[in-house]
Parts: sequence; C-alpha cells; structure tokens
Amino acid sequence: MTNTIENIADLKKQLTKAENKPRAQLLAKIEQLKTDAEHQIRLHQKDIDFQTKEYTVELTVQKYSDGLDDDDNELFIPDYQREFTWSIKRQSKLIESLLMGLPIPYIFIADILSDDKEDTGRTEIVDGSQRIRTLHAFLSNNLTLEKLELLTDLNNFCFEDLPISRQRRFKRIPLRIIELSQQCTEETRRDLFERINTGSDDLKDDEVRKGSKLGKTDLYTKVITPCSESVLFHKLAPMSDVVIKRGERKESTLRFFAYLENYLNFGHSVIEFLNKYLNENDKINSTDVAHMNKEFELMLHFIDAYFPHGFTKTEKAKTTQRVRFESIAVGVALALRTNPELQNPNLDWLFSDTFKKHTTSDGSNSKPKVRARIEYVRDKLLGV
Repeated sequence: MTNTIENIADLKKQLTKAENKPRAQLLAKIEQLKTDAEHQIRLHQKDIDFQTKEYTVELTVQKYSDGLDDDDNELFIPDYQREFTWSIKRQSKLIESLLMGLPIPYIFIADILSDDKEDTGRTEIVDGSQRIRTLHAFLSNNLTLEKLELLTDLNNFCFEDLPISRQRRFKRIPLRIIELSQQCTEETRRDLFERINTGSDDLKDDEVRKGSKLGKTDLYTKVITPCSESVLFHKLAPMSDVVIKRGERKESTLRFFAYLENYLNFGHSVIEFLNKYLNENDKINSTDVAHMNKEFELMLHFIDAYFPHGFTKTEKAKTTQRVRFESIAVGVALALRTNPELQNPNLDWLFSDTFKKHTTSDGSNSKPKVRARIEYVRDKLLGV
C-alpha cells in the first residue's frame, strides 16, 4: 500500500500524542497498513521450488563441455549471462581455493521447459558461469595458474602438471548446486541472476569501454550513446534498472550496429567482436554519423508500426531478451536495406516455434546461430 499522506512512520509519531478514540483510530490505520504490507509480500513472493545437489568437478565440466561446440550441452549458459570476463588471476584463485578445500558459493542452475524435444532435460546456468568456465579451462589445460598467494609452488602449473593422484582428487571435489524446478520462469531466473550479482564491483563490458579509449571514439559518442538514449528505443525495449545501470542500452545499441555491418564475420567472442568493430570505426565523418542515426530510427519506427509488443514477447513483459532484440533489430534493418518501401509484413513467424527456437536456445556466442536468427527475420520480412 502506498499512501503519501498516511504512512506508518507518520502514524506512529501521531500515536505518541493521541488519546482515547483518536488513538484507537490511529492504531486501526497502522494495523491496516501492516495487513496491506503482508498482502503485498505474499502477492510478490515467488514460489520457487528447488533441490540442493552435489556434482563433482568432473561431472559439472562434463555436462558443460559435452556438446558445447554444437550448442547442445546439457548444462548451458543463457543469453543474459556475461561473457567469460574473469582474469587469469581470479581464475587461479578459484582453483587454489578448491585445491585447499575451501568452500565456494552455490552454483544455481534451472531445469528448463522447452517446446523443442531436443532441449528437454537441459539445465540453464543461472549463476556460476564464470566458475564453471574456469573449471572447464583448467581441466582442458587452457589455464596456467599464476599469482597464487598461498600455493605458490603451483604457479605456472597447468592441470596436466599436477600428479595423477591430485588430478583424480581434484576431479572428485564436490560442488554445491541449487537446481530450480521447471516452474521457475525465465523472468524469475533473470531476476535471480540480477539480484545475486547486484553489488558486484566487477566492471561490466560497457563500463570498461566507456572508461577506455573506445568510449571516446566518434562512433561511441556520436552514434552509440545518442541512439541508446532514444525515447522510442526505451519504449520498445524495456529493461530493468539493474541492467540499465550496467550499460545494457549502449551494449544493445553497439551490438545492433556491429552485427548489422559485420555479422557474417562474427567469431565466437562477443567482447572481441564488439571491441574490434569500435576500433576499426573509431573515426567516422558527419555523413556516416547522420546515416547511422537515421537507420537506427527507421528500424525503431518500423518496429513501432508493425510489431505488437516491440522487442518483447508479450504486452506485459518488463524486460527485453538480448538475442530477441538482436535478431529482430538487425533483421528488420537488413530487410529495409533491401526494400526501403517494405510495409505491413506478415508476422505469423514471430509466434512460431522456429523463431522461438532461434531466440531461446543457448546460441548467443555461436556464429551459425547468430547468422541463422538474423537472416531468419530478414528473410521472413522479405517473404523469401
């Protein structure tokens, strides 16, 4: 209950001076506020069913690595997760902690429901992707330990350098896992991820760019920033305050232009792809600036005119899925480049299982899937 005149603090102050009947009325109002507050808590409580499990390091890495190259791994990283950003020092510290027998935080995963039979039984990493990717790198001998403060004799060691007996013991180390049930929606999983990571001091991708020379380029200051501040963009692509503070609007805008111009040359690392695009386009003339800003606005106006819920799945959605935004925004822009007079397109495909698969499977860093989802939207709009 929100009441700008009678809030519980004001009523309690009045209570100290009231007598008899007025006091009883104040107590009744306070009781009503408490009742309303309890009702609001229950209304917004999420009924999250979960199980606590233990996986060994070896099993966890196996579930993540088997099928990774084909985006068919059982334990997968969803689109809203960050890139693999941990430094070698931080990765090494995690390995050192495990070798010493120190406990590490719970890893959160979720059993997802999917209309695609091939995705049935897969589990999404809600929180812990940096740790799992570190373990995968170490067991694959792609991580050389450095700057260890306690196990200093292990500096410059890879996994294969450990004695066989220690390798076996490391693989058997148990990891504490919380698995959310199928009833936990994508919105809840995203919210959980944001809440767990709120307060982290790690610089996010866009914060790093903003503080580096990349944040001072003409492309960033004259195109990315103003486009990210578009009122229409904010209307069509709602985002939570948490991700906005992380720079998600600029991140999404940068992804739009980078994929639009060069998605066919996308590799595997989004960070490298975006930073390379900024570096190669650090100097752009005023004509290019005007053209890029105009193209972004034309894309937004097309979305506003024909897409029922903008970039979101439903009318009441409060967040915008990153891969959904990328596929629709870039696909629309490419279609308009081919046919600037495009109007009133058939959008049945927008609600199809095929499009759902393009934008919900774990393929945000997969070159074939980046290309497939963008070109699917483009071709459907053009009637190809």
